Amino acid sequence: MNVPSSDVAFTPAVKAVQTRRGSRGAYAAMEAKGGFRTAIDARLLEALAMANSAYFVTASADGQPYAQHRGGPRGFIRVVDDHTIGFADYSGNRQYISTGNLSENPQAFLFLMEYAHRRRVKIWGRARVIEGDAALNAKLMPAGYKAAAEAVILFEIVAWDLNCPQHIPQKFDAEDVAAALGERDARIAALEAEVERLRGNAQ
Repeated sequence: MNVPSSDVAFTPAVKAVQTRRGSRGAYAAMEAKGGFRTAIDARLLEALAMANSAYFVTASADGQPYAQHRGGPRGFIRVVDDHTIGFADYSGNRQYISTGNLSENPQAFLFLMEYAHRRRVKIWGRARVIEGDAALNAKLMPAGYKAAAEAVILFEIVAWDLNCPQHIPQKFDAEDVAAALGERDARIAALEAEVERLRGNAQ
């Protein structure tokens, strides 16, 4: 019997709650088609290309969870192969909680949120830390980004899912707002110059 990929999240306890609250039928229909997506496709590539912020979740051997913010230039999470993505592990506060967790429990989760388009992506998988691989560091380190990579994290995708935009507030990055305001101001300046030119011609 084939196990749907969504079982990574839909445990028996979760399915019991879905049954009790009335959503099990809809998700059973999805499971009949295989469950969540497992391959990297155009939709995931687009989400990764736009992402400049993500939450990386690991857990210790006894199940204590830990969520850590990861960020960088847009596209800092990159495709390594058909089922693997990765990102540079920058130097930070040197607590190494995620690194320690992964040394004893490879199960991991990535949560990408893009507020401007009200889109969120959930990715389940297995992660590992790779140290001392200069070629891989160079491949995953964003060019010109002012950070030091101590290692890289490779994330093997087990399943991923796009969520609906319900309840996601729409927000915009400061740099995008600044660019839009710059274009507006340039347009206003051009129109004001044109008005002055027309006034001069009318005199």
